[in-house]
Amino acid sequence: MINFIINDNYVSLKHIKSVVDSYMMNYDIEVQYHSYINYNNEFKEEIKKINGLKVFILNNDKEDGLKEAIYIRKQLDDWNSPIILTTIHNESNNKAIGNGLFLFDNLSKKNFFDKKLKEDLDHIRKYYNHRDGCITYEYNRVIKKIEYKNIEMIIKEKDSKKCIIKTNYGDFYIFDTISKILNKLDGRFIKISRSCIINLNKIVEYDTNNNKITFESGNISFDASRDFKKKIIDSLFNKDSKLLTNCPKKT
Repeated sequence: MINFIINDNYVSLKHIKSVVDSYMMNYDIEVQYHSYINYNNEFKEEIKKINGLKVFILNNDKEDGLKEAIYIRKQLDDWNSPIILTTIHNESNNKAIGNGLFLFDNLSKKNFFDKKLKEDLDHIRKYYNHRDGCITYEYNRVIKKIEYKNIEMIIKEKDSKKCIIKTNYGDFYIFDTISKILNKLDGRFIKISRSCIINLNKIVEYDTNNNKITFESGNISFDASRDFKKKIIDSLFNKDSKLLTNCPKKT
């Protein structure tokens, strides 16, 4: 989930939300909005309770946005959440630039605002899809965490309620369905059959003639079903067509 935390006047809140909606509707990512019109204690307390990736879009006409950014970075010690400042002025506020707060952007509402905001959203979406996260589960009364970046594939064990998480350093078992596990993962993972999920970022090669997927560790999967074959090819073409062999090039 991506949480968009917007602090602005009523008119701008409505417009910013419509821009975000028009962009995010093209992607299968859950979105939640948190709207505020003041920088006050309510804002400070409520943003502490929000879980998941936070994207702040803050009005800086009177430098309140900059104050909020300082609070987020230095008081909450949050150096990961993207912060976008907005202003009605034509030029960027120099105080908002080079302040050591690692701001994502500083946008003027008078200069191609919608276009630039959507460009920022595109970068944020890619960051969301590729950020390092982990899957957390319990097995034999032990809570385990496995980072997404280490998972190559997840396979439903035959005649069992367990799935096997295959990583580049070993195999692990989880009691859950393939569909429920997929819902816990991010955009780098795709389902290639009723019983298998793969990590696109860990693929070295996909031989379409032999339906052979080779991963970085040397692990191999032949599990892709006919219905999912096109999905894999399309995903890999969007990523890196050099990973494909025996496949006609797209034009």
